[in-house]
Amino acid sequence: MKKALLMIVALFFTAAAFAQIEEPVKWSYTAKRINANEAVVFVKATIEPGWHIYSQNLKEGGPVATNFTFAPAKGYTLVGKTAEPNPITKFESAFKMNVSYFENSVIFQQRVKLKGAGATTVKGKVEYMTCNDRKCLPPDEVEFTVPVK
Repeated sequence: MKKALLMIVALFFTAAAFAQIEEPVKWSYTAKRINANEAVVFVKATIEPGWHIYSQNLKEGGPVATNFTFAPAKGYTLVGKTAEPNPITKFESAFKMNVSYFENSVIFQQRVKLKGAGATTVKGKVEYMTCNDRKCLPPDEVEFTVPVK
């Protein structure tokens, strides 16, 4: 009995060691002042080969669109919506519709109006969904903090 229990525990730890959590997207953040009163926050997704994330602009009934939420703060206000480059648009049979997505890397940009000459911090989160030609991962959410100097 003791040997059987030991064998089950050993098997569990071996399986856990080989199980991988897939994280095909890495996020990075930076900001650049345009002038004394405005800055641009850059949110970059670096995507592993074979994977893609979706545009912010998708029709209902498809995958989860990339979505940015910025925390309200006294040091800045948002100017317009988060901008993205032109995505790839193709028909995906999994969703039975045309969808727009990004491969390799994409940089999203959010302009902010600064309320004061000093440094501030822009905080928020990005929700996104990652797929390849075989599967989609559950939607994920990443929080970010970007200093604006």
